[in-house]
Amino acid sequence: MTHQSQLRALAPQVSRPRARSGWRNPASWLAAFATAGATFGIWAALNRPVTDIPPYTGEIGGFAFSPFHAGESPQSNVYPSIKQIKSDLALVATKTHNIRTYTVQNDLGEIPALAARYHLNVTLGAWLDQHPKANEAELRKVVKVANANRDVKAVMVGNEVILRRNLTVSQLAADIDYVKSRVHVPVSTAEPWHTWLHHPELAKSVDFITVHLLPYWEGVPEKTAVQYALHRLHQVQRAFPGKRVVIGEIGWPSDGIDIGGARASRVYQAAFLRDFFNIAQKKHLTYFVMEAFDQPWKTSFEGRAAGYWGMWSQSRAPKWSLTGPVLENRAWLPWAAGASLLGLLIAIGLLSRRPDMRIAGKLIFAGLVQGFGTALAMLLMTMGETYLSWSAAAVWSTLALGQALLLFLLIADSFDLTETLFGRVRKRHFEPVPAPHGMKLPKVSLHLPICNEPADMVKQTLNALAALDYEDYEVLVIDNNTKDSAVWEPVAAHCARLGAKFRFFTLGQYPGFKAGALNFALRETAPDAEIIGVLDSDYIVDPDWLRCMVPAFADPVVGFTQSPQDYRDNDGSIFKRMMFWEYAGFFQIGMVNRNERNAIIQHGTMTLVRKEALLKDTADHTRGWAEWCITEDSELGMRLFRDGYEAVYSKRSFGRGVMPDDFNAFRKQRYRWAYGAMRITRKHWKALLSPFDRTLTLGQRWHFVTGWLPWMGDALGLAFLFLGLAWSAGLILDPVRFEFPIILFMLPSVGLFVFKIVQILALYAARVNCSLRDRIGAAIAGLALSHTIGKAVWKGLFTNKLPFLRTPKMKDAPALVQGLVMAREELVLLALTWGALLGVGIGHHWATPESKLWCVVLFTQSLPYLASVGVSIVAALPAKVVKSLPAPAPALLPVSRMPISARTAAGD
Repeated sequence: MTHQSQLRALAPQVSRPRARSGWRNPASWLAAFATAGATFGIWAALNRPVTDIPPYTGEIGGFAFSPFHAGESPQSNVYPSIKQIKSDLALVATKTHNIRTYTVQNDLGEIPALAARYHLNVTLGAWLDQHPKANEAELRKVVKVANANRDVKAVMVGNEVILRRNLTVSQLAADIDYVKSRVHVPVSTAEPWHTWLHHPELAKSVDFITVHLLPYWEGVPEKTAVQYALHRLHQVQRAFPGKRVVIGEIGWPSDGIDIGGARASRVYQAAFLRDFFNIAQKKHLTYFVMEAFDQPWKTSFEGRAAGYWGMWSQSRAPKWSLTGPVLENRAWLPWAAGASLLGLLIAIGLLSRRPDMRIAGKLIFAGLVQGFGTALAMLLMTMGETYLSWSAAAVWSTLALGQALLLFLLIADSFDLTETLFGRVRKRHFEPVPAPHGMKLPKVSLHLPICNEPADMVKQTLNALAALDYEDYEVLVIDNNTKDSAVWEPVAAHCARLGAKFRFFTLGQYPGFKAGALNFALRETAPDAEIIGVLDSDYIVDPDWLRCMVPAFADPVVGFTQSPQDYRDNDGSIFKRMMFWEYAGFFQIGMVNRNERNAIIQHGTMTLVRKEALLKDTADHTRGWAEWCITEDSELGMRLFRDGYEAVYSKRSFGRGVMPDDFNAFRKQRYRWAYGAMRITRKHWKALLSPFDRTLTLGQRWHFVTGWLPWMGDALGLAFLFLGLAWSAGLILDPVRFEFPIILFMLPSVGLFVFKIVQILALYAARVNCSLRDRIGAAIAGLALSHTIGKAVWKGLFTNKLPFLRTPKMKDAPALVQGLVMAREELVLLALTWGALLGVGIGHHWATPESKLWCVVLFTQSLPYLASVGVSIVAALPAKVVKSLPAPAPALLPVSRMPISARTAAGD
């Protein structure tokens, strides 16, 4: 019986049953449809018409009339055409007989002549500011227009000129007298109520007082806003008993940020104005609604709400009727239907891959998908109803794209969470049972690359390899780029003592880093070797490693096997414990889930590869190990999958190495991994993303894309942090031009962070045998790497050379100083973020939900940096400080301490 046939006898231990199609699984359809129906019902409940607003059936007293359309504004000196003005006059004439204008510039001076056709009375306005020559021209023209048109019933000289401090009271009074002496209609000027009370001398210059009553800007809640406005009106009336008082502006915006207790919405606008119209009709008040049409051009200097005071939208569509129910979001139905349908399709598509999932998991996943889809739909719906300039549209679209990516991450994480917690069937598993002695097993060539490695550590590894319970194998030790011969000579001597199975090579200055050394080893491999094994220089392997894992190659489709990395260096420190459990999550959760779809990450050490597959000339003409990639192991795994090979993953650990000694080494290691992943993504992007490239299965694409997307999320988080700091500076220094982002932009980032923490703790509780304290420690350790990963992703996406990362030499400094210096970059960003948080909060008095939520966003963004600084300090603490901790997990076995700070990519 040949050794191949003997191995095939063990092959049934590699189990890969075909999954039952989930498309016929009624529970999946039930969960998807139930959650879609519930989601649509919630949309409908939240968008029910408001019916308790009193109707108004009379005529509106008057409108503030600014006929600017999209793309037009006095700032850009682009004014409405005569045709547009006529159309707008005809529209407002259906609701009122009175309008108020603000300027006679350009064709706006033709409004009185055009308004006569529609029987509209005009209160003609002259715009004044701090430019004397322009003011003189404006006043001359307003006099001319007023005297030429009978429908001009009054003239308004300036609008909020004193409030803006463009003119003094005496200067404005002189301009008023100039007009009064030249026209035959009453003359006034318009100011807010408090300006009249603070400058009573101004009233002497006008024929009547024009007061602005806009309680929204004062933070008055809508429920009491009408009574508040009337109270202020009565104050002005009592202060000037001999003057007629006209309300020059009164209204409420349909959109904008919260100011104190004032909330802007379509429903509140309708409620405020309908209530006011009914009271004004009873009290015979003279007023002008602020305003007829939305004017988005005002948002650049007054904030977002300034563009939404019209009773008609910019497109001249009525926002609500004077009678009947009022809808906040009139376009909600197609968005609700679309979001619910999209969520249903996503839920069915993914649940069909796991028909074995318990019904509770199906419902939770489908519900989460519906929630995430609804959040994105609401954001896009809001964008569709928001006036955006080209630059603002570009910013919002970029943010929306980022939110879509965040929501995709949430969907992927939700599926990972629910299939882990509620899945009942493992489709692919391998039970590592040692092959019986006497069975002929293929020859294995084990490759051990080293570079500046401590000789004592390498000797421990070699001794463990010498003790392997396996007949036919060789060990090739390849030293490269070690300048001091005193470092490698003891290793060479030890190989000689271990016998003919052990061969040592020193290459001196050699290209290709670790991959170059491994390719050299391939060329020196025994011709009859069928399996190539790779392990790091610090790994002490179990004697039965090869006898357990080599039988998997009986199946010719198996390209490589992989077992988890494990660690043995317990020095009693919190830092090592945090790292240990952070690593454990990847191997005990992530790799197990990925194995279900034949999509594990090949991570180098403790891997066995079919030599034939490794030397195969692939479609991109790559053979052996990729020397262009710093993570040549993961790249090889991707290549083998593309060539149609399968991987076998054992949950049992067959070897234990040592962890990084300090936070900087921990950070450098993750930097290399993230940087290498981005290089791999660039190289194999077609296989990952192109629908025309079928070299990877759908499940493999899913795991590689969703597995690396969180790292891209860290890169986005880094970009959003800098944007957030810049925007916070604007909110502090120029709060009028810089408003808080809408809540729909802020909630997903906070929600993603909270969900990730909940996900990590839940997955650890289900799969990793550690305490709650260790779960939290693992989460903090992973969080501490976010900034490093974000930088590595940006570098990996746009560069081809791994940058040199300098480590500060602080061995003699106190632990606190060492920790702070090691994480100095993160410390600076933490300080800036907290400074921005306090600046925004104090500057805006923590007064509105937007300001509070923005501060929550900043605090959330600061947590990875706080974790980095904290972990760096913990890593710098001497081990004896924490000796009182409970004993760590059994996998953390003591090992003789040795310096390993010189370890490089060859031994990580």
